[in-house]
Amino acid sequence: MSISYDPKRKTLTLATKNTTYQMGVGPVGHLLHLYYGRRAEGSFGHLYPPHDCGFSPNPYELRDERGWSPDTMPQEYSGSDTGDFRLPCLEIAAEDGVRGADLRYVRHEIRPGKYGLPGLPASFDREGEAETLAVTLSDPAAGVEVELLYGVFAARDVITRAARIVNVSTRAVRLEKAASMCLDIPFGTWDLLHFHGRHTMERQPERTCLSHGVQSVGSRRGASSHQHDPFVILCGRDAAEDAGECYGLMSVYSGSFETDVELDQMNALRAVAGIRHDGFSWTLEPGEAFFTPEVILSFTDGGFTALSHTYHRFLRRNICRSPWTERPRPILLNSWEAAYFDFDADKLLSIARGAKALGAELFVLDDGWFGVRNSDSSGLGDWFANEKKLPGGLAPLIREMGRLGLRFGLWVEPEMVSEDSELYRAHPDWALTVPGRKPVLGREQLVLDLSRPEVADWLYDTIAGLLTDYDISYIKWDMNRSLTDLYSRGLPPDRQGEVGHRYMLGLYGVLERLTASFPHVLFEGCAGGGGRFDAGMLAYFPQIWCSDNTDPIARLAIQHGTSFGYPMSAVSAHVSASPNHQTGRTTPLGTRGLAAMGGGFGYELDPGALTPEEAEEIRRQIARCREYGDIVLTGDLYRLTVPGKGPFTAWQTVSEDGARSILCAVVTEPAGNPLPMHVRLKGLDPAGRYAVTDLDVFGSRETGAWLPEEEYTGAALMYGGVTLPSLKGDYPSAALYLERRD
Repeated sequence: MSISYDPKRKTLTLATKNTTYQMGVGPVGHLLHLYYGRRAEGSFGHLYPPHDCGFSPNPYELRDERGWSPDTMPQEYSGSDTGDFRLPCLEIAAEDGVRGADLRYVRHEIRPGKYGLPGLPASFDREGEAETLAVTLSDPAAGVEVELLYGVFAARDVITRAARIVNVSTRAVRLEKAASMCLDIPFGTWDLLHFHGRHTMERQPERTCLSHGVQSVGSRRGASSHQHDPFVILCGRDAAEDAGECYGLMSVYSGSFETDVELDQMNALRAVAGIRHDGFSWTLEPGEAFFTPEVILSFTDGGFTALSHTYHRFLRRNICRSPWTERPRPILLNSWEAAYFDFDADKLLSIARGAKALGAELFVLDDGWFGVRNSDSSGLGDWFANEKKLPGGLAPLIREMGRLGLRFGLWVEPEMVSEDSELYRAHPDWALTVPGRKPVLGREQLVLDLSRPEVADWLYDTIAGLLTDYDISYIKWDMNRSLTDLYSRGLPPDRQGEVGHRYMLGLYGVLERLTASFPHVLFEGCAGGGGRFDAGMLAYFPQIWCSDNTDPIARLAIQHGTSFGYPMSAVSAHVSASPNHQTGRTTPLGTRGLAAMGGGFGYELDPGALTPEEAEEIRRQIARCREYGDIVLTGDLYRLTVPGKGPFTAWQTVSEDGARSILCAVVTEPAGNPLPMHVRLKGLDPAGRYAVTDLDVFGSRETGAWLPEEEYTGAALMYGGVTLPSLKGDYPSAALYLERRD
């Protein structure tokens, strides 16, 4: 059993392969967090002796024992307005004016299997080894019960958390904050590693030393956003790639979120994560329940790499449900940078013939195929073919693609609507707009009100109709603006604070139905690139367009930051034209291919503009991806260098059994008389012997032997390392393939 209860000490202990998580019932019923860290036996209540801290109040029952205060004791799920002045998890306002939440332990239940969250994406028990702990806390005065839900994946070293909040009173209760979890870490000195950014430069790692007060990471944009990712790491000051204590907190949510970290007066750390509370409210009528999104927790003392591997494996196997998750993806060519809005059927077929000649397997028709859509100012919502561009609609085009031997994919942005569209003219009330106020526009488009069931049903029926009527094997699902004007005509005035979360529930409901109805379709998520790259979306989309920035040098940094929490199998990356359309940078085709070789590999260029030499290079890239792509898709990623800190960037992927590996390196700062490029490999079998193959070198190499021996021990490659050739030119690169000889 991974969950146990000690009735004498009133402690609940969750045990995974390498970690222990313990909580206990305090003297008057508060549920106290006692320990989360390296696996250890015993009780940890001794860590918190009585301590009288001035102006930290005491529960009424302990009014004569001033050494015990909820303000200084580590809490498992913090209330509000009851003596704990740190970050709260729950803020409520009852109909009769009662506010605050004083939560006390009532009971607990240990169940086999993994809990579910109605209407929300959550992890699932693929292996049949998970257990659930449900702990009920109650505040009779407020009229609420909170059921804390813990999913224990012992073999995965993962504990998930969520909460079910129930109105057990006879009057309405309004939730003003409903966080998913609280994690108190009373001792130690910690840094916060989070991943900030902007459009075309997402998930840039930033490590900050925590100072007293609250540091908040989150989004108010109605999506997890380009600006902040709902994954953070709390790490010891000495933590590095291969050593040091790290706590990971990843929200399985795609809407406005917050992860707040507070360093308090006692130098104790508290992290609270969940739905963003400003602008949020939710009314619970008697008997109604509210479920919070899930948070995935993991701890390691093995540094960032070990933590990353835990999340990568867990997301692939216990979040992603698509049958495509660990299957080779079709190599595609997307029409966007080849044609933009300027195309007709003949032009698309010409591009497709070129793609097929290169070895592509899937042609994706991007924006501009529907309604009256010749720019981004019209047509969204009218999901029928523009027959001026495509005579006869999609059917003849798809038929011709089939004759070429290509599967067909389609771009859609179904959460949005243009004012200049048939849909908006018929249903202006279906858009999120505030009565009496001109709406805020993003790309001249509005957001459909998916909090309304009839709008969500229309969206499902429309996309399901396309997938039923046409032979479509791939959908790129885009979302190109933030949510504003959060007012729904489907809700009364006093419930408008529910719109943002109801929008997400409506979207998740549509995605649940679509992916269940069309499991053969490969769905790719997108939100202006990586504006909604999160575990919630990965429950439906096995891959997400990582960034609209396809410049390979910029992508090295973006993919580096992404890799701290997310596997490469989730990253969609394409080779595009040079000079790059976003940055104007010129890079070799080989380097572009090396940077893009990931889970969702493809091209975004015009094959007709290639030289014969470039076309032959692309054929080699595609062959290489087919031969070695499974290592990237299901293997373990090692970050060998930090982009921008040194003249080159190197990374390595190793199959889980350590038998096969690919090493990649890109020179990002070419220099005269360069220093040797040396790296130590990781993840190999020290006693194994590895044959090393020089896959590709893109750029001129100085003469002389590079790898004079045919085989090397894993120990030699890891402890001694590899000295890469001196490469010259504009952003040259190199790749090695290693295979163990048993």
